[in-house]
Amino acid sequence: MKKQFFTVKDIVKITGVTARTLHYYDTIDLLNPTRLVDNGYRVYSREDLERLQTILFFKEMDLSLKEISDIMKLSKKEQMEMLKMHYQTLLSKQQRLGVIINALEDYVSGKDVFNLNIFNNSPILPLEEQYSREAKIVYGETEKYKEYEKNLEKLSDEEREKLSYEFASNMEKVFKKLAKQIHKSPFSDEVQVLVEEWKSYMEQSMTCDKELLECIANNYKFDNRFKNYFKQFSDEDLSDFVYQAIMYYCKN
Repeated sequence: MKKQFFTVKDIVKITGVTARTLHYYDTIDLLNPTRLVDNGYRVYSREDLERLQTILFFKEMDLSLKEISDIMKLSKKEQMEMLKMHYQTLLSKQQRLGVIINALEDYVSGKDVFNLNIFNNSPILPLEEQYSREAKIVYGETEKYKEYEKNLEKLSDEEREKLSYEFASNMEKVFKKLAKQIHKSPFSDEVQVLVEEWKSYMEQSMTCDKELLECIANNYKFDNRFKNYFKQFSDEDLSDFVYQAIMYYCKN
């Protein structure tokens, strides 16, 4: 004889959901089973099973139970329109997840977090912007930083972006050179020439006096973010090496 109804045990076996989940769906009126009068047990029709499978499908699409409940009350046409909107949301999440996965791959391979662009298209400010705002708080009262800000105001967005890219590239280049000299004295002529090169890149956008250079050197040595940044260039303590080299340069 063809079975007309399914018990809770049957539904659990068919779908993999728990009896507790079925009970909860019943409690919130998301899925109310057919009840047989003679024994009072909860039993489900084929239509109930189809509804449950639709609910589980929607749940896999990262919809909340409240959203699913609202959708299930709509006509098929209305459901399709709402799900088309949710499809676009999922596409955006997929793209965002791709960015995060790529950033994680870069990070575990040793790339510094500053260069990951992880907060692009996010409510959180990009790290580059965060560092820029932090720099304003740290150095903002110095005359040289005020001069730097005035110079930036004269540039277009495209020029600022180009300047930022070139600055990051030049910093990476000179730190790689310094890493190759790490077994020499930070006070050696070879290293001091590289500090001079480093300073020249800094001065492409601002005039660096002794006070500002020493402040930057201290950040390199004592700020863990910079210490982690330097690790991509050398297994040695490059942050301390650069700190000593810059401080010596300032004194001489």
